[in-house]
Amino acid sequence: MAQQHLEPTDPSAGSGPPAPPGTVPGRGTPTDVAVHTRAAPSSAPAAPATALAACDAEVLARYLRAQATEFLRALRQHREPGTGPNGTPGPHRTALRRAARRISGTLHTFQPLLDTDWAEGMRPELAWLSGTLAMEHAYASRLERLLDALHRLSGPAAAAPRAVGDRATAPAPTTVPSPAPAAPSASPAPAPRVAAQGRGNLTVGAAKAGALLDRQLTLARTRAHSSALQALGSSRFHAVADKVALLASEVPLRPAAASADLRPLAAAAHDRLTDAVAALPLVAAGSPYNAQALVHGLSPDPAPHPQDAPWHQVRLLLRLHRYAVEVLAATPAGNTGEAASNGEPAGPADVRLLTAGDALNRHRDASEAAAAAAQAARTPRIAPATAYALGVLHADQRHEVEAARYAFQHCWRGTPVRPA
Repeated sequence: MAQQHLEPTDPSAGSGPPAPPGTVPGRGTPTDVAVHTRAAPSSAPAAPATALAACDAEVLARYLRAQATEFLRALRQHREPGTGPNGTPGPHRTALRRAARRISGTLHTFQPLLDTDWAEGMRPELAWLSGTLAMEHAYASRLERLLDALHRLSGPAAAAPRAVGDRATAPAPTTVPSPAPAAPSASPAPAPRVAAQGRGNLTVGAAKAGALLDRQLTLARTRAHSSALQALGSSRFHAVADKVALLASEVPLRPAAASADLRPLAAAAHDRLTDAVAALPLVAAGSPYNAQALVHGLSPDPAPHPQDAPWHQVRLLLRLHRYAVEVLAATPAGNTGEAASNGEPAGPADVRLLTAGDALNRHRDASEAAAAAAQAARTPRIAPATAYALGVLHADQRHEVEAARYAFQHCWRGTPVRPA
């Protein structure tokens, strides 16, 4: 399953080799991707003058200290018990993930200016923490996405939306008339729902498919929740927190960093991004319906779809590029926000970067949801109607994958973006 965080140990996350694995997403030229990869450096908007004044090393240190402070603030909130609405992880975990991803991505992009041993020791730990905290939310969101899709595919009179991870209301069978004689008495209250509108309620196959997905993903979410709690109480986490606390007061820069310029490193991250995007089949993604996406659709191999990996790589590289832009735009009072696509305030990064990132996030969510539907369909001894419903659900999510690719290629070709 693709991770929802910037994983420093992953090539695309920012801990891999500087060039090949760490490609960062950016923007293509309005004409052609290949042209963009060559012309990008010349068309990139210059970073704010205030962010590049005087000492660039101080700009980098200020940004890292700010993110370390956000991490410690979220850690203090973690000691206050409580979760988000409907049982989702509390906001402190989201804040921890945001800060960990930003610190990790910044260490990757600007590692030549930082102490090597310290940076290489920090990135894997931040990746572990961010990935562990992301899993519970990922499973809850995936379950909500699939159950909503089941109701949408069942007709216009689908059941009312459910909250993320709400085990009391999320299971699809709650909106399905029970096949037992007790069905009329099971839902006597809501008058509009009593009027069974053929396509308004789930079929038996769709209901069982929803129940199966609910059981599997809820179990996975519960395990992820336990893993997150164990991680937050482990000595490994406390060691990471201690290092971040030191980072909040002192950034281990190399002696030569005082006279260094951040812009070439940010531009290199952008170039790696454009190279990764140039390798994508944007011509195929330029069509709302990509027949090539059906290749390997019936393969018995349970591995992720072969076409998805390069797109996931670009998503992580785009995040690295966006963080580099944030560093260049950092100011003493700057408040670097997270991607709008994650429900967070937009920071100094270009809104067009956030739009492209949103499309790639939707691509990842849809591809992982399709994989979950396919995995559920492999459950032994399920009814043919249930397997059919899961097949329709899988096809629907793969269609969402193609729609997200189409949106990204449109955004990429229409808005060239580059660092200084």
